[in-house]
Amino acid sequence: MSYTRVPLGKEFFIKSHELLFDQGVSDLEINIQKWDDVPCFFNAGAKSSIPFDIFAASFYLISRYEEYLPHVRDVHERFNPEQSLAYKYRFLEKPVVDIWAMKFKEYLLERFPEYEFPDRKFDYISTIDVDNAYAYKYKSFVRSAGGFITDFFRLKLRGLWDRLMVLLRLRKDPYNVFDKILSLSSTHKIKTIFFFLIADYTTFDTNVSASKNKFRLLIKHIADYAMVGLHPSYFTMKNSSMLKKENERLESITNIPTTRSRQHFLRFSLPETYQNLIDLEIEEDYSMGYASHVGFRASTCTPFYFYDLDFEIQTPLKIFPFALMDTTLNDYMGLTPKQSLGRIKDLYKEVIKVQGTFVTLFHNESVSGYLRWRGWQRVYETMLKMIAPLDD
Repeated sequence: MSYTRVPLGKEFFIKSHELLFDQGVSDLEINIQKWDDVPCFFNAGAKSSIPFDIFAASFYLISRYEEYLPHVRDVHERFNPEQSLAYKYRFLEKPVVDIWAMKFKEYLLERFPEYEFPDRKFDYISTIDVDNAYAYKYKSFVRSAGGFITDFFRLKLRGLWDRLMVLLRLRKDPYNVFDKILSLSSTHKIKTIFFFLIADYTTFDTNVSASKNKFRLLIKHIADYAMVGLHPSYFTMKNSSMLKKENERLESITNIPTTRSRQHFLRFSLPETYQNLIDLEIEEDYSMGYASHVGFRASTCTPFYFYDLDFEIQTPLKIFPFALMDTTLNDYMGLTPKQSLGRIKDLYKEVIKVQGTFVTLFHNESVSGYLRWRGWQRVYETMLKMIAPLDD
């Protein structure tokens, strides 16, 4: 087998594109073609055993090469998915790198039938972001009073009444569904990770204060039964000292090193944010996805090690791309719970086809089914039954 500009003889030949031999980042001309019915690019010509440079194309998508190029950011300074190759050519909801790899394997088996490939196994990881551990409890007097006044003037009588009942300890806080999530996790035997926002209060970071003992006890309780990760706050995208402070705060609560992370609002900038996580010895990041669209931001459903194009090195930070988020389906796409389950099923099928890793992102708020999440309490449960059906 050879990977070069011209074949040496009659070997299994893949014509190489210059990308993997270059350094730095440049604006590449990309023309989309089809490999059977799958989109691909970096045409390799007739002599190549497959019609495109599968290695360069995979590297381009997984390294997020296009996010290093000049681009317009959204209101939260995030890479806009509508500028991505996957969105423009309508393969965002397909893990094309994994699809290419499976097809490549078939071609190799035809040529080298005696070679044994290791089997891939489907994996599922449920991730829960805890932006607001409680709807009403354990907030400061100023925040609670402000909430009462806001609900009163906006005529939100349901919120006004519920807040009163919860603060008088006559009703459980609606967002406190952690035992339910843990129970479902245990029942369906699924890997679940909780990402806790423990930032100082800002417009975008509105969780209970990490100084509250009840909140700290909740995090410790969760850590006894599931994996816990850091949910770095809105302004940590380029602020390494703030990121370090929040990481130390979580470690002081759990008494274990923090190894997992997901950026709040999915705000990250390549490569700076990931470089800062690596400096803190974070091993896994779960931010790779879009807020406004479901699908595969890096065109893969397989965890991979972040390649830093600035330093031209593979780093020890493992990226776990997620396929969907509850707020994307409900807020950005405006889907009903039933329609959302349909989209979840479609994405799940795509991952099953390539025996990849299916990562979902829900919040305790959506699992509660409270207010704007009415009807969503069953979406999470139904999804788990679909992905991890119980043995009869």
